[in-house]
Amino acid sequence: MAAEQSQNELTTTLHLGLREVSNSPASNLDEQLSLLSSEDREVLAEIQNSAGEKAMIVIARGARKGSRFLITAEGASIGRSSDSAIFLDDVTVSRTHAVIEKVGKNFVLKDSGSLNGTYMNNVSVTEHELVSGDEFQIGKFHLLFIGSKN
Repeated sequence: MAAEQSQNELTTTLHLGLREVSNSPASNLDEQLSLLSSEDREVLAEIQNSAGEKAMIVIARGARKGSRFLITAEGASIGRSSDSAIFLDDVTVSRTHAVIEKVGKNFVLKDSGSLNGTYMNNVSVTEHELVSGDEFQIGKFHLLFIGSKN
Protein backbone atom coordinates (compact mmCIF):
# COMPACT_ATOMS: atom_id res chain seq x y z
CA MET A 1 0.00 0.00 0.00
CA ALA A 2 2.84 2.39 0.84
CA ALA A 3 4.46 1.82 -2.57
CA GLU A 4 1.16 2.46 -4.30
CA GLN A 5 0.62 5.61 -2.25
CA SER A 6 4.09 6.99 -3.12
CA GLN A 7 3.44 6.47 -6.84
CA ASN A 8 0.30 8.57 -6.55
CA GLU A 9 2.01 11.31 -4.54
CA LEU A 10 1.26 14.71 -6.04
CA THR A 11 4.06 16.67 -4.41
CA THR A 12 7.64 15.97 -5.41
CA THR A 13 10.93 17.73 -5.60
CA LEU A 14 12.00 17.95 -9.18
CA HIS A 15 15.18 19.01 -10.84
CA LEU A 16 14.34 20.67 -14.12
CA GLY A 17 16.15 19.05 -17.02
CA LEU A 18 19.88 18.76 -17.12
CA ARG A 19 21.48 20.72 -19.88
CA GLU A 20 25.07 21.33 -20.74
CA VAL A 21 26.45 24.08 -18.59
CA SER A 22 29.61 25.95 -19.48
CA ASN A 23 32.41 25.56 -16.96
CA SER A 24 33.47 29.15 -17.58
CA PRO A 25 31.31 31.94 -16.12
CA ALA A 26 33.05 34.40 -18.48
CA SER A 27 32.03 32.49 -21.61
CA ASN A 28 28.50 32.09 -20.23
CA LEU A 29 28.32 35.84 -19.65
CA ASP A 30 29.60 36.63 -23.16
CA GLU A 31 27.00 34.27 -24.63
CA GLN A 32 24.17 35.89 -22.65
CA LEU A 33 25.35 39.45 -23.41
CA SER A 34 25.38 38.72 -27.13
CA LEU A 35 21.61 38.12 -26.93
CA LEU A 36 20.87 41.54 -25.41
CA SER A 37 20.07 44.84 -27.07
CA SER A 38 22.80 47.50 -27.22
CA GLU A 39 20.90 49.54 -24.59
CA ASP A 40 20.85 46.57 -22.19
CA ARG A 41 24.56 45.92 -22.82
CA GLU A 42 25.31 49.55 -21.86
CA VAL A 43 23.46 49.13 -18.55
CA LEU A 44 25.38 45.94 -17.81
CA ALA A 45 28.70 47.55 -18.76
CA GLU A 46 28.03 50.17 -16.07
CA ILE A 47 27.53 47.37 -13.52
CA GLN A 48 30.74 45.66 -14.66
CA ASN A 49 32.68 48.93 -14.18
CA SER A 50 31.23 49.61 -10.70
CA ALA A 51 34.34 48.34 -8.85
CA GLY A 52 32.27 45.75 -6.95
CA GLU A 53 29.85 48.24 -5.40
CA LYS A 54 26.82 46.83 -7.17
CA ALA A 55 25.76 43.85 -9.22
CA MET A 56 22.77 42.72 -11.23
CA ILE A 57 20.67 39.59 -11.60
CA VAL A 58 19.07 38.91 -14.98
CA ILE A 59 16.46 36.21 -15.51
CA ALA A 60 18.08 34.11 -18.26
CA ARG A 61 15.38 31.42 -18.49
CA GLY A 62 11.87 31.29 -17.10
CA ALA A 63 8.89 33.58 -16.82
CA ARG A 64 9.82 37.26 -17.11
CA LYS A 65 13.00 36.37 -19.02
CA GLY A 66 15.22 39.44 -19.37
CA SER A 67 14.02 41.08 -16.14
CA ARG A 68 16.87 42.82 -14.32
CA PHE A 69 17.38 43.34 -10.60
CA LEU A 70 19.99 45.68 -9.13
CA ILE A 71 21.95 44.29 -6.16
CA THR A 72 23.60 46.83 -3.86
CA ALA A 73 25.59 46.55 -0.61
CA GLU A 74 22.29 45.91 1.23
CA GLY A 75 21.93 42.63 -0.68
CA ALA A 76 18.66 41.14 -1.91
CA SER A 77 16.14 38.50 -0.93
CA ILE A 78 14.90 36.01 -3.51
CA GLY A 79 11.61 34.19 -3.22
CA ARG A 80 7.93 33.75 -3.91
CA SER A 81 6.96 36.29 -1.24
CA SER A 82 5.85 39.59 -2.73
CA ASP A 83 8.18 41.24 -0.18
CA SER A 84 11.23 39.71 -1.92
CA ALA A 85 13.56 42.05 -3.79
CA ILE A 86 13.67 39.42 -6.54
CA PHE A 87 10.12 38.11 -6.76
CA LEU A 88 9.85 34.75 -8.56
CA ASP A 89 6.19 33.84 -8.84
CA ASP A 90 6.11 30.06 -9.12
CA VAL A 91 5.24 27.21 -6.72
CA THR A 92 8.72 25.67 -7.25
CA VAL A 93 10.19 28.68 -5.40
CA SER A 94 9.96 28.95 -1.59
CA ARG A 95 8.56 32.14 -0.10
CA THR A 96 11.99 32.98 1.34
CA HIS A 97 14.16 30.89 -0.97
CA ALA A 98 17.60 32.54 -0.91
CA VAL A 99 19.49 35.76 -0.29
CA ILE A 100 22.40 37.52 -1.89
CA GLU A 101 24.64 39.26 0.63
CA LYS A 102 27.61 41.56 0.24
CA VAL A 103 30.59 40.01 2.04
CA GLY A 104 33.72 42.15 1.79
CA LYS A 105 34.17 42.96 -1.90
CA ASN A 106 32.12 39.98 -3.08
CA PHE A 107 28.49 38.92 -3.32
CA VAL A 108 27.47 35.57 -1.81
CA LEU A 109 24.37 33.53 -2.68
CA LYS A 110 22.89 31.69 0.34
CA ASP A 111 20.00 29.24 0.22
CA SER A 112 17.54 29.95 3.06
CA GLY A 113 16.60 26.31 3.69
CA SER A 114 14.31 26.15 0.66
CA LEU A 115 12.34 23.00 -0.14
CA ASN A 116 13.59 22.57 -3.73
CA GLY A 117 17.10 23.93 -3.24
CA THR A 118 19.34 26.32 -5.13
CA TYR A 119 21.55 24.97 -7.92
CA MET A 120 24.84 26.19 -9.36
CA ASN A 121 25.90 24.30 -12.49
CA ASN A 122 23.29 21.60 -11.69
CA VAL A 123 24.76 21.01 -8.22
CA SER A 124 22.80 21.87 -5.09
CA VAL A 125 24.48 24.59 -3.03
CA THR A 126 23.76 26.16 0.34
CA GLU A 127 26.29 28.97 -0.13
CA HIS A 128 28.30 30.17 -3.13
CA GLU A 129 30.56 33.17 -3.73
CA LEU A 130 29.25 34.62 -6.97
CA VAL A 131 31.47 35.42 -9.94
CA SER A 132 30.30 37.51 -12.87
CA GLY A 133 28.72 35.12 -15.36
CA ASP A 134 27.53 32.55 -12.81
CA GLU A 135 24.15 31.11 -13.70
CA PHE A 136 22.15 29.58 -10.88
CA GLN A 137 18.75 27.91 -10.77
CA ILE A 138 15.94 28.58 -8.33
CA GLY A 139 12.83 26.58 -9.16
CA LYS A 140 12.13 26.95 -12.86
CA PHE A 141 14.18 30.15 -13.09
CA HIS A 142 17.75 30.42 -14.34
CA LEU A 143 19.35 33.58 -13.02
CA LEU A 144 22.52 35.18 -14.37
CA PHE A 145 24.78 37.10 -11.97
CA ILE A 146 26.61 40.10 -13.41
CA GLY A 147 29.20 41.74 -11.22
CA SER A 148 32.31 43.82 -11.49
CA LYS A 149 35.05 42.86 -13.95
CA ASN A 150 37.64 43.46 -11.22
